[in-house]
Amino acid sequence: MAKLYDFQWQTAVPQILLQGTPLDRWDEESGAFESKCQVVVDEYGFFIYWKSHGREGQVIECCQISDIRAGIMKIDSVKDSDRYAKFIYALDHDKGSGSIDRVVTICSGLDLVNITYTFFVAATAELAKSWIEGLRTITHNYRANNVCPMTCLKKHWMKIKFMVNPSGNIPVRSISRTFASGRTEKMILTSLKELGLPSGKNDEIETSQFTFEKFYELYHKICPRLDIEELFKEISNHKNHLNTDQLVNFLNECQRDPRLNEILFPFFDRNRVLQIIKEYERDEKYIGREWLSLDGFCRYLMSDENAPVFLDRLEICQDLDQPLAHYYINSSHNTYLTGRQFGGKSSVEMYRQVLLAGCRCIELDCWDGRGEDAEPIITHGKAMCSDILLKDVIYAIRDTAFVTSHYPVILSFENHCSKSQQYKIAKYCEEILGQLLLTKQLDEVPLQPGVQLPCPNQLKRKILIKNKRLKFDVEKSIN
Repeated sequence: MAKLYDFQWQTAVPQILLQGTPLDRWDEESGAFESKCQVVVDEYGFFIYWKSHGREGQVIECCQISDIRAGIMKIDSVKDSDRYAKFIYALDHDKGSGSIDRVVTICSGLDLVNITYTFFVAATAELAKSWIEGLRTITHNYRANNVCPMTCLKKHWMKIKFMVNPSGNIPVRSISRTFASGRTEKMILTSLKELGLPSGKNDEIETSQFTFEKFYELYHKICPRLDIEELFKEISNHKNHLNTDQLVNFLNECQRDPRLNEILFPFFDRNRVLQIIKEYERDEKYIGREWLSLDGFCRYLMSDENAPVFLDRLEICQDLDQPLAHYYINSSHNTYLTGRQFGGKSSVEMYRQVLLAGCRCIELDCWDGRGEDAEPIITHGKAMCSDILLKDVIYAIRDTAFVTSHYPVILSFENHCSKSQQYKIAKYCEEILGQLLLTKQLDEVPLQPGVQLPCPNQLKRKILIKNKRLKFDVEKSIN
């Protein structure tokens, strides 16, 4: 960007997470607890990583974490329910009664359906609470999901360094797997050898040897940026450097969006280009001559300064004081389904995941329950889908509605219930949602003809119900 912008994407990581804590982790494969794992969060908040004696290092990417939960929560997936039952048994058997208050549950995954539950058990309930509160401050950091390519490379390098073998070294095979896509193992091993690093298939690399600069050189050997090389040759007239005039011309004529306001976003000039050279050039001789090498040019193009979007627009930057009906609303259809609409599976967890993902309008297809309890259920009518209890869904909505956003949530009811079941639904909404539920009009915005709806800012942390009303004469007779 011509106008220097300081992109503050980092969230301060609480000290207890940086220092790390010994926690017991439930190991699903062995069906036992991995005791005293040293669990740590890195300074950037990219990873939760841990290692115990005689085991390999493991990581969870914070950008893949959807929720941090205190204790344990019933899981409605059959497959996950079996795992859940084994964990509950082991928890009671190995950790004793009251240990549920010491459990930290981390929910993570690449999508909304396939969720991995990682269970840690702290020494005390207070320690578990500190970790839960700390982890919640660094997850859902949307800015960290939009970092530049150079920071992404640093993230890959950090992950390799955390996933060490039992002896604390980096297996060469781990590096091979990192670059496996479309690259032969022989090429990777040869590149490691050229950098003076161990290069045998079964070799190990000490973490102190594997610096970021070594990883950066390895990256360019295995994945050379031929596109940037061609561009550099074109604008440098096939020389090994760019001078200030060439760089100013390239940045103004090729990189800068001509639609931008010239006062708010001024053109690049000599002084701005010298700042870029000083920041990204590694050769002191080139800096002295006010030149930029191919390496410096590549580092600049891969930095935050060359972002394709305005980084200050990644978070809310628009006017949210207009009537609610003036906005597009992030909405979900058939929220309860994990897959296909015909013969699909319904899940309470889907409501948690879509709300945590930022959705602000969710659908509840309500039907009369079956059996003695006759509890209202949510399912897709006449489509052979499994059903879930509406009551469980209301609890899930209460717990997750405002974790990632304070803006209003709309419950879109598709109501197929009898009158007695509708009374139950109303009772659950009022009792479970409590003060979160908007049950009357706002004093400053009366519900009258000609008066526009409240704005999102007026409805923060409020849950609205959208449901078909009865005809006026019928509604009047009931009241």
